[in-house]
Amino acid sequence: MSDNTTPSRSAPVGSEGRKTAADKETAPNKSTTPPDKSTAPGKSTAPDEKTAPAKSTAPGKKTVPGKSATPGKTTAPAKSTAPGKKTVPGKSATPGKTTAPAKSTAPGKKTVANKTTTPGNKPVAGKSTTPGNKPVAGKSTAPGKKTVAGKNAKAPARRPRRGPRFSVARGWFPPLGTKGKIALVVSLLTGVLTHGYHLFRYPLYLTDEGIYMQRAWSVLRETSLSPYTYDYDHAPLGWITLAGWAFPLPKQFETFGNAINTGRFLMLLVHVGSVYLLFEVTRRLSGSVLAATVTAFLFNVSPIAVYFQRQVLLDNLMILWLLLSLFMLLRREVTIRSVFGGGVALGIALITKENAIFFVPTFMYLLYRRIKGSPSHRFTRALWPFAALSPIGAYVTYALLKNELLPSGFDFDLNNPPADHVSLLYTLWWQLNRNQGTLFSHTGLLQTSWLVRDKFLLVAGVCAMVICLWVGVRDRRRNLGFLVAGTLAFGYAFYLVRGSVVLDFYITPLIPMFALNVGMVTDRLLKGSFASRFMRGAHSMTRVAVPSFVAILLLASPASGYLVHTNTEGRTQIADQYQSKINLTGMQHAQIAWVRKHVPPNSRIIMDDDLWSELHDIRPFYPYAHSHWNASSDPDVRDKLFKKKWQNVDYIIMSNKMRRSMMLNNGDGRENWILQALRNSNRVWSVTEGNIRLEIYRVQ
Repeated sequence: MSDNTTPSRSAPVGSEGRKTAADKETAPNKSTTPPDKSTAPGKSTAPDEKTAPAKSTAPGKKTVPGKSATPGKTTAPAKSTAPGKKTVPGKSATPGKTTAPAKSTAPGKKTVANKTTTPGNKPVAGKSTTPGNKPVAGKSTAPGKKTVAGKNAKAPARRPRRGPRFSVARGWFPPLGTKGKIALVVSLLTGVLTHGYHLFRYPLYLTDEGIYMQRAWSVLRETSLSPYTYDYDHAPLGWITLAGWAFPLPKQFETFGNAINTGRFLMLLVHVGSVYLLFEVTRRLSGSVLAATVTAFLFNVSPIAVYFQRQVLLDNLMILWLLLSLFMLLRREVTIRSVFGGGVALGIALITKENAIFFVPTFMYLLYRRIKGSPSHRFTRALWPFAALSPIGAYVTYALLKNELLPSGFDFDLNNPPADHVSLLYTLWWQLNRNQGTLFSHTGLLQTSWLVRDKFLLVAGVCAMVICLWVGVRDRRRNLGFLVAGTLAFGYAFYLVRGSVVLDFYITPLIPMFALNVGMVTDRLLKGSFASRFMRGAHSMTRVAVPSFVAILLLASPASGYLVHTNTEGRTQIADQYQSKINLTGMQHAQIAWVRKHVPPNSRIIMDDDLWSELHDIRPFYPYAHSHWNASSDPDVRDKLFKKKWQNVDYIIMSNKMRRSMMLNNGDGRENWILQALRNSNRVWSVTEGNIRLEIYRVQ
């Protein structure tokens, strides 16, 4: 009886009209005959013809493909092959066993069984081989054997070592790391120590401190922006912040002894917050913890920084808001929240102190670079200025509702100020047209005050600013951080040297900007890359050793005044800001104590603004004590209380350099009657320490 085979299935038709091999796998753990042998003897293959089974089965047995031969089973037929192809049996031909059908192959190719092979055969793809066979690509082989895929293959080239990615425009900032966290904590503690030690003793209470606390007192006690006529000389958010700080305290303005001390403690907190923001801003602009550490060190220890940042000044509050706005623009991702927050912070800075406007161009350019190419750049470009203008709009609306936005008759004549009411726009116009002598004269503040307090920071800051501008302009794409740092310092330096009226503390916002530039240039000069591990280690030590040596030199040198200085007797001693024997504000406390003991509360007193809150917020109150500024300019005080007659003055409490201020403010003769009262008075109390002199006069 002849062997009957089941009809073979037709293979799928390929792109060339031929039948392709079926993606089937044979039964596991079966060996195949050598793939390079021809088909079963006596069986020739023809194009598009079905081949006979690869091997004959036992007589009378029918086999099923993939199964062992059992009685009554038939074998599956071999698949058809293309012309010139050799078929490979799917199974080893053993007696009584059926073979798997051969698969059809593409022209010119040999079929490979998906099973393990016997010794001497070529290996099957995807399976391991026995010793002596060639291994399959992608699988492990026996020792000493070569892989198919490994032939003529070269070892991959070792990728060069890359540093961390850094880009200000894309927000690629290196992580802070352990060393960075340690440096940040040390910087914060240094700021607390340098600005908190002797905070209530040094420096002397100054006029502007008294003015801002006086207006904060008015916000809480009288719900008005000033106890006198508010003439829009400054935007009000600064002393509104001071009032908000004092309101929840147990004794409000007297919590830390007096109003100015309470304000100074807030300045300490503001400074600590500014140190954190400045550290992070510097690190993100430079990509370096070293630059941030150097910047924070100068910001904390510089004598000119300690002197002005301890005082209750609007400039210190403005710096905090500016740094916060800059920090929001330097987030890793520019989100709607960060853009809106940065804009609002900048707007708050502008209505805290108007000269923040000189930083705005740099902020605009940084925002442009951060959102360039962003899908939401159009929305972001509109959101940021809207957020920045919102606080300013509230301030303008306040003036508009009080009918104090424009002067009467739209008259901006500086020689004839409006008489019926004050005007926001007129005051701004007046401030823009004020002028003063140059800072570079021998009597200017640069020579008489700023360089005396800290030559190193000012000179190094100017040099670093020029370098940052040069580096940033040369390659604006890669050195965006240097361009931002340089333009921040340059914009405010331009404001100081433009020729308008400049007061002593106007230098305050330039201090962190100069420190930022010095820190970034220091890091740039100490950068380098070396292939040798030894050289890399030596370079790392140099980057730490050089700034540390300069810091120690500044602290130990009497010429710098950072920690020690030379006194008037030529001796080296601890600098005034840390000198335990110096108690400048104690002189003013003694002056107030004498007034409370010897001057009746109903006396009409001319004084300075530094002690105004002391006489109006602590019992017994002195309701007729007014500063010489308001006594000569405010109509209610000048015309109703004193009537511009020196005979109506009972006492004059003189602060340090108050006489000089009265002379400077008397350009139009407004203080003639106060000076006449001073000439007709007797000195009843005085105290002198160094070049500081406080006095009290009784008018005859």
